[in-house]
Amino acid sequence: MIRWLRSVLSVNNRPLHDRLAALVSAAVAGAVAITGIAAYIITTVAVYNQLDGELFDIAGVTASWIRGDVESMGGLNSDALATANVTMMLVRSDNARITPPGASTVLEPTAAERAIARTQMGATARTGVDQAGTPYRIVAIPLTDGTNHYALMLGRPLGPTDQILRILAFSLLTFGLLAVLVAGAIGWVIARSGLQPIQRLTDAVIRVTETDQLEPIELGGMDELTDLTRSFNTMMGTLASSRERQRRLIADAGHELRTPLTSLRTNVELLIADERQGMLPPGARGEILRDIAAQLGEFTQLIGDLVHLSREDKVEAHPEPIDLRDVVNSSVTRARRRGPGLAFDVEVEPLYLVGEPDSLERAITNLLDNAVKFSPPGGTVTVRLIGDRLRISDEGPGIAEADLPHVFDRFYRSDKARNTPGSGLGLSIVAQTIKAHGGWVKAGRSESGGAEFTIRLPGSSIPPEEATEVTDGEGTVVLPRVPG
Repeated sequence: MIRWLRSVLSVNNRPLHDRLAALVSAAVAGAVAITGIAAYIITTVAVYNQLDGELFDIAGVTASWIRGDVESMGGLNSDALATANVTMMLVRSDNARITPPGASTVLEPTAAERAIARTQMGATARTGVDQAGTPYRIVAIPLTDGTNHYALMLGRPLGPTDQILRILAFSLLTFGLLAVLVAGAIGWVIARSGLQPIQRLTDAVIRVTETDQLEPIELGGMDELTDLTRSFNTMMGTLASSRERQRRLIADAGHELRTPLTSLRTNVELLIADERQGMLPPGARGEILRDIAAQLGEFTQLIGDLVHLSREDKVEAHPEPIDLRDVVNSSVTRARRRGPGLAFDVEVEPLYLVGEPDSLERAITNLLDNAVKFSPPGGTVTVRLIGDRLRISDEGPGIAEADLPHVFDRFYRSDKARNTPGSGLGLSIVAQTIKAHGGWVKAGRSESGGAEFTIRLPGSSIPPEEATEVTDGEGTVVLPRVPG
């Protein structure tokens, strides 16, 4: 049984439900074997104890009959003893034997019975044989007639008792094997039905591998396998969403790259043709080269934005807290150089947080560049950092209501922005960076009618050495330390 079980479990390519059925069968077989052996031993002990009790009772009654007439065995003969299905014999202390008249069966005494005859103490119960080798259950008790000491031996054949025990053993073995077979069949059915969700998962994986279609699996039940199926469907949905975003990113990137590539190719072909034929007027060659340089700058910006968006969303926390005022002021300094004819109205309050200063500066610079790009000559860009909110607004044409839900999508360009330089990824980078820092960004219209972007970042206006962290509904905030 153990060798068969090892051979079943050692085969890796055997179906799992077969191995589970084998385990169930082995477990039931072990339980049935232990129960059967225990039942057989307990029954055997009980039967022998009952038999010994009956023989001791008969021996006690018989001893009282023959004590006064030992030579004639109290008038008992073989016929009377046969009626009780017992055999009797007296063993004297000198090892002499006395049997009832007409007795044909003689029991074989042992040292234990002879000791009882000599000492007149104790009693014995054992399994022995007669002179013909027939098994008997034999008991012995002391007996005396006042002159001689005897051991009264009383025996009963074990044939009927052993027959009952053999029938019991056969019944236990038969029904035990039947129970093992039934348990194995039930275990196979239960294992097969219980592993159906795993089989569906396997079929789904095979289907995805063969067809490349990320289709969810139908849920059924409320058990752990259903949770596994639900997790698998979530993974499939995530993969499908990731694949769709990747496809859209590639398609959008290809679309955005096509226009500058076409323009760059045209300019290069003009320079090659002019090299051969001298067809360009004076000054046109320099203008084309400047156009090529601008297009290469657009390529550089677009590739840099794509690389930034391809990074993981998780931001590694900086070991030192950041004062967002420094990041905002640095971004405003860069924006002033790009919009020399614009006024910048800046008011910032301290906001301490933990994050990546370079990525935050890039995000804020993108918003300021957007404000510079759409501000009219002499316009004002307003920057306010109050509490945990940063607002950047301009006096440009603003964002149309229809465009507001899409301004943070990759490569999205409104009708007003199609002729302006840019990769169409700046606001996507802003949204990704702010989200990675545990905040959010919203787009709207300012009081002057221009665009306004609001950023919320979890932080505190209190320096970290004077504060302690707690958690609210929107993230981690910092509260003043309580002295003492």
